[in-house]
Amino acid sequence: MLVSDFDFELPPELIAERPANPRDAARLLLWPSDGQEHLVRHLPDLLRPHDLLVFNDTRVIPARIDGRRERLPEVAVEALLLKPLGERLWSAMAKPGRRLKPGDAIIFQGDMRAEVAERGEGVDGLRLRLDRPDAEVIAALEAAGAMPLPPYIAARRAADAQDRSDYQTLFADKPGAVAAPTAGLHFTPELRSRLQQRGVSFAGVTLHVGAGTFLPVKAERVAEHRMHAEWGELGEATVAVIQAAKAAGGRVIAIGTTSLRLLESAARDGVLKPFRGETDIFITPGFEFRVADGLMTNFHLPKSTLLMLVAAFIGLDAQRALYAHAVASRYRFFSYGDSSLLWRSAS
Repeated sequence: MLVSDFDFELPPELIAERPANPRDAARLLLWPSDGQEHLVRHLPDLLRPHDLLVFNDTRVIPARIDGRRERLPEVAVEALLLKPLGERLWSAMAKPGRRLKPGDAIIFQGDMRAEVAERGEGVDGLRLRLDRPDAEVIAALEAAGAMPLPPYIAARRAADAQDRSDYQTLFADKPGAVAAPTAGLHFTPELRSRLQQRGVSFAGVTLHVGAGTFLPVKAERVAEHRMHAEWGELGEATVAVIQAAKAAGGRVIAIGTTSLRLLESAARDGVLKPFRGETDIFITPGFEFRVADGLMTNFHLPKSTLLMLVAAFIGLDAQRALYAHAVASRYRFFSYGDSSLLWRSAS
């Protein structure tokens, strides 16, 4: 299977720079289609009692921060702190990365100091040793950092104060992501309340979304792509809730590809069980799904691993038809765009 099998033409004007307001006013494309136009706020009418929505409770860190290299000549540095590695060491990306050498000191906004510990291979190969514990680093980022907007938005405009709330989901709780689980951006307290009144339940998992989610697939063949790893956790309580929902005849719907990837990671050996650690699961056509019956997800980049996941979930022909319809009908794409509700044929 070739990566080019997952390409499509997307008019640039369909890339959303701001979310719908209110959030649940975004359009919702149903597959298989019932021939009707839907909004996210119509979800209670599209689901059944005993259905279970599984959300990702990761919280996006304002991980993009400006600084300067102390060594002369001073150089302005823009860094993206990706994740802690222990002993005050963080993996990071930086511009201009080539101007940084091991031993260089960087002074960031908020008087946070870092030393370049290593310049390894790959886009996230930079290692910075910070001058404070991880919790204080996160606090400094909350005070002085900017939201790490996706590249296709950041290329058009800088993150601002509005993004502090716009790029955070209703379920955000555990800090650790540098990209939002964007399907969750559509939920409001009112929508959650109406779903619960309908008899729909919620359960949480954690997957800290990394910058690798935006990396282009450079291989020509899908099988040659190396998937990035992300840390996640699915607890015993969520396993029990999922089992109870299925026993009651309910369907398990993943809110976003991140939730789905963690659900299927936790059931890789055929049985759903608690999971804690890193997952590099790569879901492509032919994958055997064991947990998720439905998927709510936004519209993804051409030739991306997330588009491949959608094709695995509903079939490659269906994915192509879905996206052709979305483009023709002027749905808004990517992180701040519209959404879709997809059912597997067996559900």
